[in-house]
Amino acid sequence: MTAEITVATSDNDLEQILDLQRKNLSENITQEIAANQGFVTVKHTLDLLRKMNALTPQTIAKAGTALVGYALVMTKQFRADIPVLEPMFTKLAHIAFDGKAISKYDFYVMGQICIDGAHRGTGIFDALYSGQRKQLAGRYELCVTEVAARNIRSLKAHQRVGFRSVLEYTAPNGETWHVLVWDWRDTPTSA
Repeated sequence: MTAEITVATSDNDLEQILDLQRKNLSENITQEIAANQGFVTVKHTLDLLRKMNALTPQTIAKAGTALVGYALVMTKQFRADIPVLEPMFTKLAHIAFDGKAISKYDFYVMGQICIDGAHRGTGIFDALYSGQRKQLAGRYELCVTEVAARNIRSLKAHQRVGFRSVLEYTAPNGETWHVLVWDWRDTPTSA
C-alpha cells in the first residue's frame, strides 16, 4: 500500500472526497465498469460532509496530497439527511442480531467507501476499515452498511474484512440490497 490512512481535516479533503465520489457514482460510469470495479450510490454535499466530519472525522487515504480513498462515518444523527438510506435505518429496528434489534446496539453506518481506480487492489480498502475501527471501536459495538447485490466487488471486500449479511431485500426501485454488520464487541481493534 502506498497511501497514508488519516482523517479529513480540511475542506480540500472533503472536496476531494466529493470528486472521487462523482467519478464512481453508478450513474456516471458504464455498466461494465460498475460490474467489474464497483460503484457508489449516494451523493453527498460539501455542507453535509462538513457536518459529518465535525461530529466524527472521516477516514481517508492519501498518496502525497492526493486523496485516493475514503470511508465515511454516518452516525444516526444524519439519518434524515440521506433519504435513500431511510429504508435501511427503518429495517434496523426489525433485524435481530444476536437476539436483539440492531437499532438497540451502539452502531454507526458506513456511509460509503470508495477507492480510486488506480489504487484498487493495493490494500487501501482494508486499511481504511482498520483505521476507522482503531478510531471508533471504543464508541461503537457494530458497524452497519448496505451494499447493492449487483456490486459484487464491494460485497466480497466487505465480507473479507469481517462483515456478515443479515438481510437481503429489494427496494421499491427494484434494486436488491444486502444489509451487512461487522461485530466489534469481542474482537481486537488491530483487525
